[in-house]
Amino acid sequence: MSAQMAQRARAWLRTPYRHQASERGVGADCLGLVRGLWREVYGDEPQAVPPYRSEWAEIGSHEVLRDALGRWLVEKPLTRMAVGDVLLFRMEAGSVAKHCGVLSALEGPEPKMIHAYWARAVVESWMGSWWDRRLVAVFGWPNKGETRA
Repeated sequence: MSAQMAQRARAWLRTPYRHQASERGVGADCLGLVRGLWREVYGDEPQAVPPYRSEWAEIGSHEVLRDALGRWLVEKPLTRMAVGDVLLFRMEAGSVAKHCGVLSALEGPEPKMIHAYWARAVVESWMGSWWDRRLVAVFGWPNKGETRA
């Protein structure tokens, strides 16, 4: 399932960045990309996403995004990440995890990911050491008949 998700994520490339949006070709933020991929494969989203401000992670201490991803996806060790998995990042030490993307390639000098780049678009970029240091969790997609929704 995960490898298919990387292919699907590529279809979202160049989708403009739009806070809280989740529509391929129209607009998406990082969570919107994951939500859109879910809908393409599984149908309706498993839970409603409440409105959130762009700085939501700077004003709280609860791991909202990590907990939600853990409810619907399958957490796995960082060392077992595979193409198509959802990657979760903590942007600053001591803050909650607030950015996610989809691992798109493991070959070459560094892994690559597809994610919504703030104020720009959904892009594919090298992860590099900056992203690697911020990676806190990896989630695989459930088999289609095994969703908890």
